[in-house]
Amino acid sequence: MQLFYNQDIDSQTSEFTFPKEESKHIIKVLRKKDGDILFVTNGLGYIFESQITLASDSKCTVAVLSVEKKPASEFQLHLAVSPTKMNDRFEWFLEKATEIGIQEITPIICDHSERKVINKERFDKIILTALKQANEVYLPKLNPAITLKEFLKKEYSGQLFIAHCEQTDKKTLQSVAQPKQDTTILIGPEGDFSKKEIDLAIAANFKAVSLGNTRLRTETAALVACHSMVFLNEM
Repeated sequence: MQLFYNQDIDSQTSEFTFPKEESKHIIKVLRKKDGDILFVTNGLGYIFESQITLASDSKCTVAVLSVEKKPASEFQLHLAVSPTKMNDRFEWFLEKATEIGIQEITPIICDHSERKVINKERFDKIILTALKQANEVYLPKLNPAITLKEFLKKEYSGQLFIAHCEQTDKKTLQSVAQPKQDTTILIGPEGDFSKKEIDLAIAANFKAVSLGNTRLRTETAALVACHSMVFLNEM
């Protein structure tokens, strides 16, 4: 199934028109024509089976034939990850985490972060492309970048973890995490969290955890954490 995306449709929509850019892709590139069936999601769990009624490359219009709501995940996974120095590595994480099944991502600026600014518009596009490729119907939420200090001032429910490389008494994420619970995990920059940041997180009720015996890159650590939690909840 090839999946398309339109954020403006809902369960009451009977007909809609794709934006010009996507209309051109559907008609000119994919060579769809009147009567062809398209599957569309709004990123909120809905799949709309629709049929092309106007095969125009400037305003492809479809009629909704049926609507299905997929059940939401039994838990919410929120990863707060420091942007990597090389943009493509963070983009790779966004793509793969979306495919695996994450719900929320917050870029956090830390003491040792080498990248302080992100291109949220570009990151949103990468997440959307990954959503369609994976035939996922729940679009992950990408928050604006925020400092770790400001992030820790907010309240978070469920399990709270910080993964760092300091030689302290830590248990593995797999041994302490529980399934079917909302989870927030902090992943630091290439230079790891500072001692001060680790102390702040622990004071905010985050538990220190290890992601394994090897020293992982930021984007690898984030993906390991993501996959570990999704795998735990699928067992």
